[in-house]
Parts: sequence; structure tokens; C-alpha cells
Amino acid sequence: MNFFSKKYSRRDFLKGVVAFGGALTVYPWYKNVNAQGLIWPDAERLGRVCVGKVNLRSAPSANAASVGVLYEDAVVNWLRELVGEVPAGVLNSKWIETPDGYLYAPSVQPVGVKINDPLTSLPNESAGFWAEVTVPYVDLILENPPVRSPSLKETLYPRLYYSQTIWIDDVKVGSDGTIFYHVNEKFGYGDMFWAEGSAFRPLTEEELKPISPDVEEKRVIVDVTPGRQFMSCYEGNTEVYFCQISSGAKWNAYGELVEEWGTPLGPHPIWRKLISLHMSGGTTGGGYDLAGVAWTSLFTGEGVAIHSTFWHNDYGTPRSHGCINARPEDAKWVFRWTAPHVSLYPGDISVSMPGGTIVDIREG
Repeated sequence: MNFFSKKYSRRDFLKGVVAFGGALTVYPWYKNVNAQGLIWPDAERLGRVCVGKVNLRSAPSANAASVGVLYEDAVVNWLRELVGEVPAGVLNSKWIETPDGYLYAPSVQPVGVKINDPLTSLPNESAGFWAEVTVPYVDLILENPPVRSPSLKETLYPRLYYSQTIWIDDVKVGSDGTIFYHVNEKFGYGDMFWAEGSAFRPLTEEELKPISPDVEEKRVIVDVTPGRQFMSCYEGNTEVYFCQISSGAKWNAYGELVEEWGTPLGPHPIWRKLISLHMSGGTTGGGYDLAGVAWTSLFTGEGVAIHSTFWHNDYGTPRSHGCINARPEDAKWVFRWTAPHVSLYPGDISVSMPGGTIVDIREG
């Protein structure tokens, strides 16, 4: 039975998980894990609510009547994106139209659904492979409790989300033929999980093929000015790529100025690139802990990077702790275009100074 073919409530699934307790390491739960089965909306484009709670509105305005409430990880039919009323105190004017009302766009991650034919063994006797999540989310079963990652200590039910990229180092087949992947983050805290293999697409060497590798004069220009928030890629004097980003926000949730959260200005060479990285930092009340951050291009020694983002859709607004948040497709393009080039295995490279492609951060 396919993991996504039968509908059960999340409560039913979690009762089954709790019942298995510490016996997970001997895999008796294979025959029952299908109880998580989900049915995604049948639509060309979907959105996942990526905040704790959001109101559906009767019109694209925060002042419009609420016609319902959705909670984190609710998946909706994304009909179109449109410009609406800008809520007080923010910059983004984008809204999402659904069949049931309007959602503020920064709170909705664009997602899709692609159910994969999972591998039945590791390819070519390798130690593992990189894979991307291709469904709105996939639940994880912790293999080695207790949890170690700070974010996991705040939730009983870990998940990976659409576009996250992760290392898979084992494959098991359940008693009903369902295939499970062993999720083992290369640069995480040591937490290991099992998850349904059909939710993951293995990456290929072809999709990491460098873009314009013969062009020597490349540079990335990032305008972090509030109200601009753009990233442009140049070959010589020709702009070859342009996108919106979210740069470092100098103000925390309490309205306090935090200068170190701003993206550092000036030219910086890319010195390390990773297909996936576990990112964490900050302080209580302003910290973060994020697994599987894909297409990471580090350009300062303090860990500031251009990287993929799955936890918000607020491009055009400064909101990171210094990094350049980009849409997954934009971060991946820049990852392939910039130097140094990263091969699929090991998926991580560092270079000595003078480093790789220059990332020039500008403001004003």
C-alpha cells in the first residue's frame, strides 16, 4: 500500500508511533507506518502554511473578514498569487487565493507533489545518496532517542518539508513492500530517522552540472536595502540572473536593534559550498535550528551564506539572521553558477583564499 494512498488522521498515526516506543530500532513498525497515509489536494500548485496559525480572509486584506483558520502544515490549493493590501508594519503586499479564501503569501510555502519510485538499495554500493523532499511534508520516525537537535526538543513529531535536501544512507523494505529511507544528516546533531522513500527524489550529477563554467568574470551583487532585496548575477557587465531575496534583519521580534543580524556589507568570496547543511544559532527568543538547508554557499567565516529557504515565503523583506534567504530554485541556480564547483559526492567543498566567486553586498 502506498504511504500516501489511504487517509488516516495524524492522531491515529501518532498513537501507533507511541505504541511502538523504544522498539523502533528493530523495525517492527514497518507494517503499520502506512497509517500516516495522506491525500494531498489534487491541484497543479499547492501551498503549505508555514506559520503556527493563519486566518483565511474574504478578500486579500488583513482587515477583511476571517472565513476560517488554518494551522501549520495545512496544505491548500494555490489558485494564484496577487497583490493586495499591505498589513500594518510589514512590506510584503502579496496574497494567495485559495478556493476558500485568501492567505497572506509570506505565511504559505509554495509546494508540489511528486510521488517517487524509491530505490530498493543504495546505488552502486555507495555509502548513501542525496535526496530532495518532493511532497509538502514527510513525517520522520526517530531511530536513536533522545533527540539532540534543539528544534526537535520543541516538537514530538519531526518532519521534513518540500525542497529540503538530506543524506540517505540505508534502505529497508517493510513487510508490506513499502520502502523506507534512513535519514542521517551529514552535518547535523546526530539524530537519525526513517521515512517513506516515495517522498524523496535522489539528486543526480547532471543537475549539479556547472552553469557557464568557462566564464571567468562572474560576480553576485546583492542589494539588501529594505524595499529592494534583490540578487543579481553578472558575467562581465551583463546581468544573467535576477531574483528577490530576504537578507539579514537588524530588528528582532521585540523591536530591538541587533546589528549583528544584518548581512555584512562589502565584497566577500565564496569559500565553502554544501548541498545541504544543518543551520542553528542565535539566542533564546531569537534563535533558529534548521535541518536540511539546501544549496548553501558560504561567503563569510561567521557562516553567512546564500541558501535555499523552506520556512517562509517573505522574499523582498529582511528577516534572516544575516544570511541571504532565496527561493530553492534561485539558490540552486546560484550554487551551480558560482565557483567553486561542487560534485554530487561528497557534496561539500572548501577553497582557500582568494576564494571563489565574489558576493558583493550593498545597501542604499
